[in-house]
Amino acid sequence: MFDDDYDEYDDFVKLDGQDTQLDMLDRRRFLMGSIAALGTGIMAGMPLSQAFAASFPSRAMSIFVPTREGGGADRNLRLVTGVWKKYLNTKFDRRFYPGASGRVGYETYMGKAGSSGHELIFGNMGPEVLNWVVKKPTFPISNYFYFGRVDEDAAVVFVGKRSKYKTIDDIIAAGKSRILNVGTSRIAHPATIGAMALASHTGAQFNPIPLSGGKNTRAGVATGEMDFGVLPSGGIARKGKNFRTLLVFDSKNRLGSRLNNAPTANDHFGMKLPPMYSARAFGIKTEVQKKHPERVALLQSTLDKVFADPDFRKAVKKAKLPWELISPGNAAQCAKYVKDITEIGTKYRDLMRGASAKAKKNKKKKK
Repeated sequence: MFDDDYDEYDDFVKLDGQDTQLDMLDRRRFLMGSIAALGTGIMAGMPLSQAFAASFPSRAMSIFVPTREGGGADRNLRLVTGVWKKYLNTKFDRRFYPGASGRVGYETYMGKAGSSGHELIFGNMGPEVLNWVVKKPTFPISNYFYFGRVDEDAAVVFVGKRSKYKTIDDIIAAGKSRILNVGTSRIAHPATIGAMALASHTGAQFNPIPLSGGKNTRAGVATGEMDFGVLPSGGIARKGKNFRTLLVFDSKNRLGSRLNNAPTANDHFGMKLPPMYSARAFGIKTEVQKKHPERVALLQSTLDKVFADPDFRKAVKKAKLPWELISPGNAAQCAKYVKDITEIGTKYRDLMRGASAKAKKNKKKKK
């Protein structure tokens, strides 16, 4: 959804990653402390789950981000945690681990994060789950889950303002006579799948080229290096003066004139594609849910308050981001998204693998 730098809410702190005192207690002392906390909670008439969650978080939250600093995930994270901090009464530490289309960040999180609930991962579910479809990670996928979706941002086909292509039909016609280069942030991405599905449906020839992020993709399209691009709609809507949207991979064009009233793929071409959403979300180790379900519940309930907070709406407006794309979702909704995008990715897995192999081959030639 969001691709550019954002300077608000820069109130995060860097930690040394040390375990908390509670994490360092031996089993006996921990049990004694738990009993004491339980007794205090009961005496105060506090529900059992709240009694156990009362001391959480006991330090700053650490957020692992599997992309570069300054991108869309970073901005989304800042906007949310800028308000979330007052409900959790703590600060947030951002840690960026770009590389291998998110793979580096997830594998680092799974290897370094503890089970206390103080470490979360914040990623784009679509591309990162598709990454597992193309190539399985080094850890069991069931060892983490998403519990807090922030947005749903549909993919679009777009061109630069000076492009000779004025409509999506112009692109399809051109793609039937020659191979068109398509700029995309990465191969394993809902936007890329949308482009490949469109090519398969119409008979056009598209060559997806990963440009490592939305900013680079927009630049490639603006300069004419790419014939057209595919990205989530939010960043294109914000840069409307520089680009023209020609097609939306959604059930409807939710941003209307901000996306040039572009038609949807299903309406215009009679396709039956599900929405090609990017959806950023907070994830956590499954182990935390097993050991501290009350902490996960607290994270979920306080995150829900963020989206209802007027301060969050003001922050989104100040950042000039489309509010229509903000779409909170719980663990069950995130799980459904993961299931759906996995099914779509499996259908187009061979195409993604082929495009990825071709991109790597071309990269080696340039070197």
